Amino acid sequence: MGKTTGEAKAAARVIALPADFRLGSVAQVKAELIEAFDAAAAQLDGAGVERVDTAALQLLVAFRREATARGQSPAWLGVSEVMRDAAGVLGLAQALELPAPMPA
Repeated sequence: MGKTTGEAKAAARVIALPADFRLGSVAQVKAELIEAFDAAAAQLDGAGVERVDTAALQLLVAFRREATARGQSPAWLGVSEVMRDAAGVLGLAQALELPAPMPA
């Protein structure tokens, strides 16, 4: 049985961020983020991010602001150390609502 439109909308949309999450991949991720606005919820998976730049993090900040304005609260499934460090250096960790690091 296929999912009906209602069932598809009820499922959380998972956006797996690419390992090389820099300007070159921002357009593709942006398209996925825009689609996530139609889902009941969005989950971001940044656990596999190995390279990230300011443009990519700014895209995520803009997405979280728009999602919040639409009544969504995107959750993090994972955040790599690279992403966490870059967000910290740029002062974006709070805006991105990154989860607390897991103890080693």
